[in-house]
Amino acid sequence: QVQLVESGGGSVRTGASLRLSCAASGRTFTYSAMGWFRQAPGKEREFVAAISWSGGSTYYQDSVKGRFTIDRDNAKTTVYLQMNSLKPEDTAVYYCATGKSGYFLKRGEGDYWGQGTQVTVSS
Repeated sequence: QVQLVESGGGSVRTGASLRLSCAASGRTFTYSAMGWFRQAPGKEREFVAAISWSGGSTYYQDSVKGRFTIDRDNAKTTVYLQMNSLKPEDTAVYYCATGKSGYFLKRGEGDYWGQGTQVTVSS
């Protein structure tokens, strides 16, 4: 069993930065790929970024490439999402999830999910 708790969301202006954190409990964290997803009002949840268990491979949705960076600290059992140059279209609830690999996370196939943290970007 893995429990995930996201934090770091907030309300910012266009162009600002935020760093989301996802703290995990459970001994399987180190061996799990991790991902970030988001869901905007009235839209389906979408993949944002993923990272392999070792941190050696990362995956991004095209719209966030060059602006968002995912990384992890296995010693702290935490995964991060650094979000720069935020845009209003980034407004959503952001969720982290564990997964078998980046491939499965890109398909939306997460094993455990957090409760989400709200990110609001105003122009």
